[in-house]
Amino acid sequence: MKERITIENRIIIEELLRLNFKLNDIAHALSKHPSTISREIKNRRTHNNKAIICSKTNRYPFICYNCAKKYNCNMRKYYYNYKTANDNYLHTMSNSRRGIDMDIDQIEYWNDYFRDKLKDKNQPISHIFNSMDSKFPKSIQTFYNYIHKGYFPSLHDEMLSRSFSYKVRVKKDKIKTITKDNIIKNGRKYSDFEKYIKKHPNVNIVEMDTVIGKLEDTKCILTLYFRKSKLMLMFLINKYNPDNVVKVFNYLKHNLGLKTFKTIFEVILTDNGWEFSKPDDIEYNYKTNEKLINIFYTESYSSWQKGGIERNHEFIRYIIPKGITFDNLTKKNVIDMMNNINNVRRKTLDYHTPYDLFYEQYGEDICESLHLKFIPKDEVNLSYKILK
Repeated sequence: MKERITIENRIIIEELLRLNFKLNDIAHALSKHPSTISREIKNRRTHNNKAIICSKTNRYPFICYNCAKKYNCNMRKYYYNYKTANDNYLHTMSNSRRGIDMDIDQIEYWNDYFRDKLKDKNQPISHIFNSMDSKFPKSIQTFYNYIHKGYFPSLHDEMLSRSFSYKVRVKKDKIKTITKDNIIKNGRKYSDFEKYIKKHPNVNIVEMDTVIGKLEDTKCILTLYFRKSKLMLMFLINKYNPDNVVKVFNYLKHNLGLKTFKTIFEVILTDNGWEFSKPDDIEYNYKTNEKLINIFYTESYSSWQKGGIERNHEFIRYIIPKGITFDNLTKKNVIDMMNNINNVRRKTLDYHTPYDLFYEQYGEDICESLHLKFIPKDEVNLSYKILK
């Protein structure tokens, strides 16, 4: 990294200018490039308020110290003073970290561009930045700073989903869960899961959970998250109802065929919610008594053990914030939400989408069986409007 010119350097520059030293000699004395010294003098010189400018001040030494005509000259006079030059330098350094480095046309263009993506479609910032045809001239962090400071008139902080933390949850009535010593957890504990994946390191792992809107809702969304592709399937079911969860898996077995079902859902990791209290009905084919897949449970209060699906639920909250009912949702609403979420570009996937990876792995027929479809990058919409 090049060293900046210090106040000590400026004192020497002023003194050598008074002594009529050549530019190369000053540069050599300070171990700087001549152009560095030239810019320093020209950019930090001071002048009186005369309107007429002498052509001599357009070239080195840019000042009037040693000009023979300076006493009888009526033109603008330039001087270099180390203290004034250093004050100017400090002021420039301070102000370079403020304001916005864009002209009016750029501000208007990017304001309209981001308004469509953020306000109308509620797309995540990372998806927008890696989908745009012409690159935004600043970093994502600078973009956030511009929004915070109000440089884009149509955008504000509330449009940035990651700008605010969630409120602390208020403890409600206790919900029935699968207890720690429940017999159905024998052979299905998290320690059993770790042993299984140690023996089968390339196994397909699917995380399972539910998302609720309001506590008094009768409906919730069942989610199935594929760790490898980060794709998430979503189904509208009755809340805390294990029979509805079994019904979804029976639908998947029928739609995909048992052979494909076994391959895709080889291992499922879920929490201790009561809706997951019938693992045998999901794991087995009762016609042949064959075990198709394996279900394991995380430890209590250890949501990090299935952190992928917990983070992915954030995209659902882009569309439906916490506290808004799910009871008005339809099957089509949930499928639309699912497809828009799965077509968001992810940094962890090298800015590919979960749909791209899942399609590449399993093909078109399986995607159609699961109601998965491609959505162009500019049409991805994570706003509440897609539910209307």
